[in-house]
Amino acid sequence: MARSLTAEPDLHQTMKGIVTAAVATIPGAEYAGVSLLEAGQLRTVAPSDDLVARLDELQHELGEGPCVDAIAEHHTYRTGNLADDSRWPKFADTAASLGVASVLGFRLFATSTTLGALNLYSSQRDAFDADAEHIGELFAAHAAVALIGSQEQAQLRTALGTRDVIATAKGILMHRHRRTDAQASTMLPTAGN
Repeated sequence: MARSLTAEPDLHQTMKGIVTAAVATIPGAEYAGVSLLEAGQLRTVAPSDDLVARLDELQHELGEGPCVDAIAEHHTYRTGNLADDSRWPKFADTAASLGVASVLGFRLFATSTTLGALNLYSSQRDAFDADAEHIGELFAAHAAVALIGSQEQAQLRTALGTRDVIATAKGILMHRHRRTDAQASTMLPTAGN
């Protein structure tokens, strides 16, 4: 699965592939979302539904919920009846009022680096059992590998683009000032002044 997700053309498409595959693969999942940790802040990317975007953002704002805890505590969090769950009172009240009964949150990580969380939602009580949790943990591991691969590809594309701009600038300096490659390289930092 990680290979097929990494084959997506960009990070956004990889995230869309992850949430689509999560709903199709993990028993009980009706909706899915990925929250990425960027500069210490959580950001929801590619939610499967507007409801997911709202629920994920609510967790980020309140600082509570299975997504937040999965990232902070490095555990998987499952609840089958949000209305009766006392771990996240503010989040649970709002989510239950929106028709969500069950939630499953997984930390997305590689080695010791936390990338974010995969969040699954269902309108059914007790939608996620131990098997769904186990399948979800395996899925989250593959999703993290795909996410890292996609991020590395994006960084490589940016680096190659920057290299091309620098090479073009050096070529212009070499031509205009009749300089060698090495001389043009030393001129670059002050050439725009």
